[in-house]
Amino acid sequence: MPSRARTAPSSSATPAPDSACEAARYALLRRLAPSMRHHLVVNLQPIGMIYEVLDRRLRADEPDLREVHESAQKINGFARAALDSSLDMITWLSPPPEAATTVADGVRECLGLLATSLTFRGYALRNDVMPLQGRTHRSAMRTVLSATLLHLTDEHAPPAEISLSAQDTAQAFVLKLALREGEGESGFTPEPAYRPLQWNDVQALASAESVELVRETKQAISLVLPRVAA
Repeated sequence: MPSRARTAPSSSATPAPDSACEAARYALLRRLAPSMRHHLVVNLQPIGMIYEVLDRRLRADEPDLREVHESAQKINGFARAALDSSLDMITWLSPPPEAATTVADGVRECLGLLATSLTFRGYALRNDVMPLQGRTHRSAMRTVLSATLLHLTDEHAPPAEISLSAQDTAQAFVLKLALREGEGESGFTPEPAYRPLQWNDVQALASAESVELVRETKQAISLVLPRVAA
């Protein structure tokens, strides 16, 4: 019988933070920190290389101003991208409560953050989520989906594949994650950035985000994400 975790309505407009939820959120952010660091430097690394090219061009006896201008534009473009990426990463720490996203975009965002580290550890990801009409809370997608992915991979040794699929109902979206143990390279198991994420951590985070969890088996978990008004 699938297990369900539901969120009880809050009786206070400004409730005190739940200690279990705060501990789970801290653990999640510690686990996400290496992936966040990687995303922050992606747009910074090319700036140094372009600077070296620009420096050589400026040292020429007769610098080609067109090439110099092109290099300066590239530096400006990567700097803007790095700034945007940094500002977006901050919202993982303090998410705007009104921010919303489609399920497909939310899945792409989370997989984009975690795919490299999970693949490195020996887990393949298959995204079968099709575009669905409507939106859900971005913080719910980020927090609960990333926590569920980490929990599944913490519980099951590689190699394995995690598939994601989704469907919509009148009131919510149902996002299903299914892990299937497979053959292949087990990957490299680095020293974990922090402790493993337990099922009660995922439950605490889901409760805080008004997300219902349905655990069909040890390897299959569904997230019931509420719709938000357009």
